[in-house]
Amino acid sequence: MPQFLSDEWIAEAKKIREDHTPATVAKPAPAKINLVVTEVPFGDGTVNAHMDTTSGELVMELGHLDPAEATLTTDYATARSSFVDNNPQAGMQAFMAGKVKITGDMTKLMALMQGGTDLELAQKIQAITE
Repeated sequence: MPQFLSDEWIAEAKKIREDHTPATVAKPAPAKINLVVTEVPFGDGTVNAHMDTTSGELVMELGHLDPAEATLTTDYATARSSFVDNNPQAGMQAFMAGKVKITGDMTKLMALMQGGTDLELAQKIQAITE
């Protein structure tokens, strides 16, 4: 299984999203968010990625958007807990502990957190993640 945020993981997660028939879940708020994930256990230790929901679907890809509305910086364990394990409490606890830094329009991130989660899609992504 590929590690979270590796090139292989991004490719497999993208295929899962493309092949998945979405459940009836509220569409995510439109946002373009850059991610800087530190303490990554592969590569040079940092991954630059982004989330883009402006299509009505959550798309996560490597690289940064220009322009982005906000940038979220956090460590690998927090990012994995939030995005793969679907644990928003981990993200909030990390934020309160200073492990999450946000620059730009924080309201965009808050709106994304309020959206619904397609649990079937989340489980498919968890199943392919080391």
